[in-house]
Amino acid sequence: MADRGEPPNGPGNPAGGGEDEYRSLVFDESFVRAARLREFSAQERIQDHAPAVRSLPPRRWRTGPRAAVVLVLLIALAFGAAVFIGLSRPYRAPTARPAEPLRSTVIPLAPRGVVPGGTPATLLARSPAAHFETGADGINLPPVGRTDNFSESQVRAALVTAKDYLAASSLDPDVLTGVAVRPVEMLLDPAQTVQFERSMDKPRDDGQHAATGWLVRFDPAKVALAAPDIKVKGTLDYREEGANTLEVTSDHTFTYTLRPATTGPRQTGDASLFTVRRELTFRFDQEDLRLHRLEVRTSYVQAGPQACPADTTGALRPLLAGQHAAFRGPAGTDPYATGRSAAALCGTLSFSSR
Repeated sequence: MADRGEPPNGPGNPAGGGEDEYRSLVFDESFVRAARLREFSAQERIQDHAPAVRSLPPRRWRTGPRAAVVLVLLIALAFGAAVFIGLSRPYRAPTARPAEPLRSTVIPLAPRGVVPGGTPATLLARSPAAHFETGADGINLPPVGRTDNFSESQVRAALVTAKDYLAASSLDPDVLTGVAVRPVEMLLDPAQTVQFERSMDKPRDDGQHAATGWLVRFDPAKVALAAPDIKVKGTLDYREEGANTLEVTSDHTFTYTLRPATTGPRQTGDASLFTVRRELTFRFDQEDLRLHRLEVRTSYVQAGPQACPADTTGALRPLLAGQHAAFRGPAGTDPYATGRSAAALCGTLSFSSR
């Protein structure tokens, strides 16, 4: 049985160890008071230890001199490629071709007898225009294809512009009655606008300044449209004329129903037919195609029934129902016939009615 003075597990280590070796070390009170306690900060505690995750150095090349060098190289490569392409396929600016003045001829056609009258529907049903289309539907585009120097889309643009010009100059009621000219002028090449404006302001019978060479116009003080429907039939064609010029030709017959311009009540059966055949040549360059405009190169017009001769430079002068021409021209011509027309400066209106 162990002695009361011994530890529970027997006597301590006689050789020393643990705290027994410091038993002889005694700290006096002055030493304890002089001792300074210091607690290290977190930064001081880890400064001697390597961090668990190492930060990568900043990528200075992205915004530094290396990025500038890369950018300069890319610009140099792009510039070199552009120069190479330009030298291998040099751009040829289209040769500017000055617009030529319009050359026009207007032929009045005199009737063989008295101009027949009736209602617009009856007159049209008995005329060769009975099977014509109405309005712009009668201005049909031909099959479209590319040429040597013009794409299919460019050819189509030229044909559409020519159709728009024909509709504006032959079908617009304000143009027909002399109220407006702007719908026609806005489709012209600017180089022709001076000639056009002179033709409208001071028409002359000189082959270049007849207003009726540019458009269809009636004297509103004498005649008016008896019906809004205008019968149209004709053709459009195109061909290339040099590397920078596309030519479009048109040959259309327009049939109008007219009546006297009276302010009183209208009389039944006072309408009459008036026929205009227009053969036009249009020219387009690259700039015209891009800006939806054209040049009117030639205009050959036959219109009747009119007195022969008649001053038709400023406006067409129809003979209305019950009227007749005092003089007929030397040659007969049919405005409904196709093919080359052969009227002189004055012709005879000759077509069969049904």
